Amino acid sequence: MAEAVVTMDGWCKLHDTRTFDWPSWKMIAEEERKAAINEFQEIMKKWDAVEENKEGSQSVYKVVGNKADLLFIFLRPTMDELEEIKRDINRSKLGHFLIPAYSYVSIVEMTMHNPMQEGKDRELSPAVEARLKPILPKWEYACFYPMARRREQHANWFEISKAERTRLLYEHGMTGRKYAGKVKEIISGSIGLDEWEWCVTLFAHDPLQFKKIVYEMRFDEVTTKFAEFGDFIIGAYLPEEDFAGYFEV
Repeated sequence: MAEAVVTMDGWCKLHDTRTFDWPSWKMIAEEERKAAINEFQEIMKKWDAVEENKEGSQSVYKVVGNKADLLFIFLRPTMDELEEIKRDINRSKLGHFLIPAYSYVSIVEMTMHNPMQEGKDRELSPAVEARLKPILPKWEYACFYPMARRREQHANWFEISKAERTRLLYEHGMTGRKYAGKVKEIISGSIGLDEWEWCVTLFAHDPLQFKKIVYEMRFDEVTTKFAEFGDFIIGAYLPEEDFAGYFEV
């Protein structure tokens, strides 16, 4: 029986995509639209205070393509806080026009393939803390996708040894290191939480880097043999100073 790995777990993560009801939005008075935007911006100020206190993080993106209009990414210490955020959005005036499209729930994780270093508590390491409780980079583009590992007769990830899994993931990680400074990545686990097993969130200044890194990683042994992927969603960062302008008619 293959040995399970241990994970260190951090903040809960929600990807929340919404379509916007533009026809209904255009039918209401300009004063109502302004009031709805102002109310939502007050909600966003509450989110900003959470991030400033390093008790969570969030970003908003304009989705490229027709899978949705907006992508919200939230990181919080608990699932209850994510649910509260969702309720705040839905109860707001602007939320009446934000139609849920797709969501994904996961928990930021680090997999401990290597044993603890003697004399060091990895859970207290500042580098580990930053990876488990990350502040989302406000880069120009974000990409996220769910993924899982195959369980086929001759390619079952959960049957191979821990040492072999470690080797494969190490080689995979070396490919990712080539993109240091070009792509940032947050890995979160969703086994028992959502329909796939992991969620990958990437950030870049140039969306071409998403294509390059994912393509090159397709040739890593761990991907060619064991990886399955869900839909990819790409978003362009929507800074708060441009938020109201997005809804102009």
